[in-house]
Amino acid sequence: MSNAIDLGIVIKVKSWFRDDLSTDTSTSFIHNYQIRIINKMQSPVQLISREWNVRHLIHGGSHVSGEGVIGQQPILLPNESFEYISGCELISSIGSMNGKFHFKNLDSNTLFEAEIPQFFMFYPPLLN
Repeated sequence: MSNAIDLGIVIKVKSWFRDDLSTDTSTSFIHNYQIRIINKMQSPVQLISREWNVRHLIHGGSHVSGEGVIGQQPILLPNESFEYISGCELISSIGSMNGKFHFKNLDSNTLFEAEIPQFFMFYPPLLN
């Protein structure tokens, strides 16, 4: 699990390999990741958008951005959390992701970013 705290926003990430969707002869390695966001600020915040840097061991990487997460732009009151699961397809057996969430402080109407910690994704047989 990877954890980060940035400006009062705690972000926890856990990832796992999807062997039910990948094969050992595949050039497509499917992983899920679970994100938990905790608002430790004194103000309510809204997640506006996200940016991801996806790195593949051999094949470089890509940058992905978009509004909200899983079709939502959740509002988190102080000490509230929001959790979701999503997925990533790697084209190599090892990769990583990191990025940032863009938030709006709903008391001050200011925008700020919180870093998503880097986490790694592995094809499990490589670890044996």
